[in-house]
Amino acid sequence: MPLGEDGHSWKKKTSSIKDIYDFKEVLGTGAFSEVMLAEEKRTRKLVAIKCIPRKALEGKENSIENEIAVLHKIKHANIVSLEDIYESKSHLYLVMQLVSGGELFDRIVEKGFYTEKDASKLIQQILDAVKYLHDMGIVHRDLKPENLLYYSMDEDSKIMISDFGLSKIEGSGSVMSTACGTPGYVAPEVLAQKPYSKAVDCWSIGVIAYILLCGYPPFYDENDAKLFEQILKAEYEFDSPYWDDISDSAKDFIVHLMEKDPSQRYTCEQALQHPWIAGDTALDKNIHESVSAQIKKNFAKSKWKQAFNATAVVRHMRRLQLGTSQEGQTQSTLPSPCHGHLLLPEGDEEESCQYLNMSHLYLPLFLHTHSSRQTLLLTVFCKG
Repeated sequence: MPLGEDGHSWKKKTSSIKDIYDFKEVLGTGAFSEVMLAEEKRTRKLVAIKCIPRKALEGKENSIENEIAVLHKIKHANIVSLEDIYESKSHLYLVMQLVSGGELFDRIVEKGFYTEKDASKLIQQILDAVKYLHDMGIVHRDLKPENLLYYSMDEDSKIMISDFGLSKIEGSGSVMSTACGTPGYVAPEVLAQKPYSKAVDCWSIGVIAYILLCGYPPFYDENDAKLFEQILKAEYEFDSPYWDDISDSAKDFIVHLMEKDPSQRYTCEQALQHPWIAGDTALDKNIHESVSAQIKKNFAKSKWKQAFNATAVVRHMRRLQLGTSQEGQTQSTLPSPCHGHLLLPEGDEEESCQYLNMSHLYLPLFLHTHSSRQTLLLTVFCKG
């Protein structure tokens, strides 16, 4: 029996979502949805709710429900969970766990002290979470720093993988061939349009580890064709002086993940056993000054409205902590959540939202601007 055909016990009916939740503010907007910060009236618990108009799902109901049923089963300490699903006559509402600690790069820049060991602990958590997904037959396909958020504002907060709901469920022994992901992080076999599998996520983790240790991406060129050529050849360097103080063990770890041949590339399980993760080879030397300077230079904040604005959550949580919440003012000035028209980015003509028909659901294809470089972000879908 296909998922979601068991009476949809995981899906709850509601005439009005506002009977259950108080909507606080818009955290982000997408082509066909809004993400709202909300408080459950009964428990006062804060959550993020993705509001999807039913019109956007017409004719795709079965595949979407199958997808959501799978996502509902995913429970891992380092993965943002889908906690509830509601539906009304006009909308589908996905109630997501709220993570309030902010974005990965922001926290690194704010730190005064940052070492290889800190990076190693971050990567270990990511590997644990992705291994869990892989064991369930799920491939993320778009792992990148923007999808890594801190659970709380605590100094020792865990890291969380978010925005994996548009991943691919991998069948037994199956391979995929849909070109997707963010070019700077995608594996060579994806760009080569070859069949690929969960090894693509391990490549992306290698790219993230590289950035965490130097603050800039391993592949860069103003010209997309040349950028793709670098990735296809797996051409990257450990440049001096940025890598002079980084251990040989860290470099060895990255080389095994950023291996051009996916059959020779480390799996998550192998990576978790590497001395840089499982042993004591990660150095304690403070590399904060160099790494944070490069992060600020190479990963300037996008001008776009984000699909999920982690900074807005941090701001709201700090207001609550200070006891100066302006909820009444916020609610009175906000547009009604999940309204009919879409909040799209404003700006130059070239900075407009385009659309890509991904088989069963139209999803946005954005051009994000990071510093002087344009990064093509393909938002992908989960096949039902």
